[in-house]
Amino acid sequence: MLLTTTPTIEGRPVVQYLGIVTSESIIGANFVRDFFASIRDVIGGRSGSYESVLREAKDAALRELQQEAERLGANAVVGVDLDYETVGGSGSMLMVTASGTAVII
Repeated sequence: MLLTTTPTIEGRPVVQYLGIVTSESIIGANFVRDFFASIRDVIGGRSGSYESVLREAKDAALRELQQEAERLGANAVVGVDLDYETVGGSGSMLMVTASGTAVII
């Protein structure tokens, strides 16, 4: 299964468009990560724990997107778009939404 952000795949014409596929992944952040991230905000640097959580959510969303496309009979998804949001009352949850067009190439 090929996933790409581009609308076409060079040298591989789209034979059939199967429709839009979407997926979401929501992962809760905990207070320990929040505490250390706030310290990093003050002293500078990257927050490895948040980066890890974001990567985990992104990978889960892309995996689910691929499964949805396979369910439709696709062998590729073009025009993949990823969106990142915070959700929940205090913004304590991270959501990654993936979407694209399932195709047969």
